[in-house]
Amino acid sequence: MTAGSTAAGDPIGIGSRRELFVDNTLIQSLSKARRVLHHPTPREIVLTCDAPWEGSGSGYLNVFRDGNLYKMYYKAWHLVVDSGKLEQPHPLFTCYAESVDGIAWRKPDLGLHEYNGSRSNNIVLVTGKLGGINIDAGHTSVFKDGNPACSPDARYKALVRNNDHNSKIYALKSPDGLRWTPVTTRAVLSDGWPDSQNVAFWDSVRGEYRAYYRKWAKPGNTRIIRTATSPDFLKWSNNADLTYEDSPIEHLYTNQVTPYPRAPHIFIGFPARYVERGWSDSMRALPELEHRKLRSRAQNRFGMALTESLLMSSRNGVHFQRWNEAFLRPGIQRPGTWAYGHQYIGWHLVETKPALEGAPNEYSLYATESYWTGRSSAVRRYTIRLDGFVSVQAPFAGGEMSTKPITFSGKLLKLNFSTGAAGSIRVEIQTAAGKPISGYTLREAAHVFGDEPERVVSWKSGKDVSKLAGQPVRLRFVMQDADLFAFRFE
Repeated sequence: MTAGSTAAGDPIGIGSRRELFVDNTLIQSLSKARRVLHHPTPREIVLTCDAPWEGSGSGYLNVFRDGNLYKMYYKAWHLVVDSGKLEQPHPLFTCYAESVDGIAWRKPDLGLHEYNGSRSNNIVLVTGKLGGINIDAGHTSVFKDGNPACSPDARYKALVRNNDHNSKIYALKSPDGLRWTPVTTRAVLSDGWPDSQNVAFWDSVRGEYRAYYRKWAKPGNTRIIRTATSPDFLKWSNNADLTYEDSPIEHLYTNQVTPYPRAPHIFIGFPARYVERGWSDSMRALPELEHRKLRSRAQNRFGMALTESLLMSSRNGVHFQRWNEAFLRPGIQRPGTWAYGHQYIGWHLVETKPALEGAPNEYSLYATESYWTGRSSAVRRYTIRLDGFVSVQAPFAGGEMSTKPITFSGKLLKLNFSTGAAGSIRVEIQTAAGKPISGYTLREAAHVFGDEPERVVSWKSGKDVSKLAGQPVRLRFVMQDADLFAFRFE
């Protein structure tokens, strides 16, 4: 069974975990309320990939917090179609940038690899031979290994595909995230077709490594996502194609799956949806038509393919609930948008200071922009509230949600919520059979209103719920003009 799972009919043990509504695992019923997908807010351009070794095809972002620094690894590539043919003036590289706040980024002069006779650049991996293997440095995912048994020389790890454009994926290691060597000269995964950003990480909840990578599948040679697990980052097994709750077969270009930091028992992903819409009046109305036509002269899909990012989540790492509506749409039309490669969200989200002074911290996500056109591409930052991907939402007329039977540990119930000035949330605690428990009935519940990521719930008798810990209970949320994003016991 997966973390926190139970046999059918048993209460779901959540302990003191934070629970989100990115899936419907805990929801028993909704009445005049609904689950609502929320969307990131666009912020500033944080990185422009305009160096001679970068260019218009840069992307495949890897972003994570490492001590006092935010770190970004990304593909550096340049795509040119000025002649109507696809040209690539330089090989693909992996480059590195860093930030002290996740907002202002710099490209350090690392001096590690030569480009055009100079080592004054931020390149950390070069396409070609590396320790006996032949790597494609543009299809790389980098992470800091959280495995407590990890050796110091492999504190940073990466997956990279073979430069022969075949099915092989290799594992790399580094003591500092800058100087890399192969973990082994043998491929660690070879049952996909990894012309994408293929990711891997240490799953601290389940005590194993997990990888997500590209595969082509029929019907229609569809781009799909495959997963595998490993105890040591070398031997991989349990290989499986991802399945979905209620989603059509679509091209998913990237996957960006990671344990959600504030609730690591839940996997969250931001796959990029790839769609070829064909030529039409609407296609011709999109930005930069002449360049779009030029790209199509090289290959038709280069001009008419569009991309955007979705949201999906899983409790077991294989079966996902995916929102079919876009999480990050291409957005208002402007130069550098509505193109193939636009709105690929980077791997991982990071907590950053708020845009509004005095507000709680929020999450930053990073996505590609200005792909294909001009001499450079860009990275734009987006923000979303903590846990703020999906809410249970009720209108002013009122609505409610009841959970399945759960067991918990702790003495306080805390909500991540938002209401209008006239709105509220009340919580009733019931037996597993749905009978209100004295002291925690709806009539005794205080009206919770405001907007914050962690508010303690109270009743006339007080806030302490510890006498119910370990017992099967249900939570009934009665809401008016309110959004409930998450809850946890503490």
